[in-house]
Amino acid sequence: MAYTRATVERTLPAVFDPDAAYGMKNEQAPDADMPKGHVDKKKGSDFPAQLADVRQGWDTADLTLDEKRAIVMRYGLDWTYEEIGGLFSVNKSTAQRRAERGVGKLTAHLNGEQYIDGYDQLEDEAA
Repeated sequence: MAYTRATVERTLPAVFDPDAAYGMKNEQAPDADMPKGHVDKKKGSDFPAQLADVRQGWDTADLTLDEKRAIVMRYGLDWTYEEIGGLFSVNKSTAQRRAERGVGKLTAHLNGEQYIDGYDQLEDEAA
């Protein structure tokens, strides 16, 4: 399974809060007002597998302490970059860069690739 930044960012809240998954929207589910029909269990959600992978990646990826702190506060505690920056006496842009670099490193790690600054831009250009 190839991971994108968006997939990792969507999964991170559930890494830090097991109850977070219950409030997440299933993108493959029909609208609530649509009639119920046959369910093909082979086309279920990949979320449990993604969550397991991201949890393992969190433990094994080469993230700095500052990157881990920024990720936990942004995705685990839902803090703004201003709040994170204020706590560590750094600019909002520094807190954002730490979180984004950490997510980029985690995504590259999950894909078995080496992280390069600008990893996401390279991914977008290839598409």
